[in-house]
Amino acid sequence: MRNSIEFEVYGKYALFTDPLTKMGGEKLSYQVPTYQALKGIVESIYWKPTLLMVVDEVRVMNPIRMESKGVRPIEYGGGNTLAYYTYLKDVRYQVRAHFIFNPHRPDLAFDRNEHKHHNIMKRSLRAGGRRDIFLGTRECQGYVEPCVFGEGVGFYDNYGEINLGTMVHGINYPDETGRNQMEVRLWNPVMKNGVIQFIRPDQCTQIRKIKEIKAKSFDQSNVESSEVLFKQLEGEVKE
Repeated sequence: MRNSIEFEVYGKYALFTDPLTKMGGEKLSYQVPTYQALKGIVESIYWKPTLLMVVDEVRVMNPIRMESKGVRPIEYGGGNTLAYYTYLKDVRYQVRAHFIFNPHRPDLAFDRNEHKHHNIMKRSLRAGGRRDIFLGTRECQGYVEPCVFGEGVGFYDNYGEINLGTMVHGINYPDETGRNQMEVRLWNPVMKNGVIQFIRPDQCTQIRKIKEIKAKSFDQSNVESSEVLFKQLEGEVKE
């Protein structure tokens, strides 16, 4: 696929929180990563407001196992309390994603250099990402490296279909939809032989409004074009 990357992300623990479990102050992870969590990982590899990152599919490589831990989260009113968080353990995923230019950002048309963005993205992936990688939450450190999607043996390769029920797909933001509101998307994923193929955000029919917000303004004064960034990276390599 055009402008795509394929990578493996792994870590000791992951917490893709089911929001229904947060009501009592405790957290329980979904069995698999959400679209939004994987999109966040892709954006940690490389992100600019000029681009929209699209996650195409994920392959679950390791068996789904969970482990509960006692934690002492800080309360908003001061002090802390005891809670149990249930994490996924020893996770490894293969991910395929690509980028398109953000149609809701005509003000950033000057930065639409497809070839250079793709090359910077691939270089950032080989370096392990431009920002820290997290598997759902800050305490779950992750690591990324390039791979070929579909290679290697996965635990669920011949497992058949698993219906995962209703899950959060992701969050809609104003600069990605053109609407001045934050929204949550829901969907019903099915894992087939370890692979989940994501529908695009605009294909989600279950959408709920969260609140009114406005998109942040970007222009040439606070965005560095891909031309400049590419030249900087080329200079670092030559040195």
